[in-house]
Amino acid sequence: MSRDIISELIIGIKNAGTADKETVHLPYSNFKANIAEILKKEGFIESFSKIGKNPKRVLEIELAYKAKNTPKIKDVVRVSKLSKRVYLNNKDIRKVKNGFGKLIMSTSEGVMTGEQAKESGLGGEALFKIW
Repeated sequence: MSRDIISELIIGIKNAGTADKETVHLPYSNFKANIAEILKKEGFIESFSKIGKNPKRVLEIELAYKAKNTPKIKDVVRVSKLSKRVYLNNKDIRKVKNGFGKLIMSTSEGVMTGEQAKESGLGGEALFKIW
């Protein structure tokens, strides 16, 4: 049975925000760290760090909040799944929630937002939408 590490990451972050947690700890992978870097640049999380050594490395993510108990992440929708991969051309990339959300993509140049991929003239796998 396969695990969907991207779903684990985004649902873990969303649930921790809903529960008013300061941080969330998830199993570490380089791909998750790349996604966390994008989420940090876009302001959805405050920071992230790698804790521990092999084989029990953990990705610690500090969540971002608008007000006292209002997380910046309202919702997350997984676009491409293990059972059905969704690939987008440069022309097919659209804004999420009229520009208030972001599409996170995996391209040949690495993980980036849909806007960055469109500017670079790249397409790729649409991982998830976040707002």
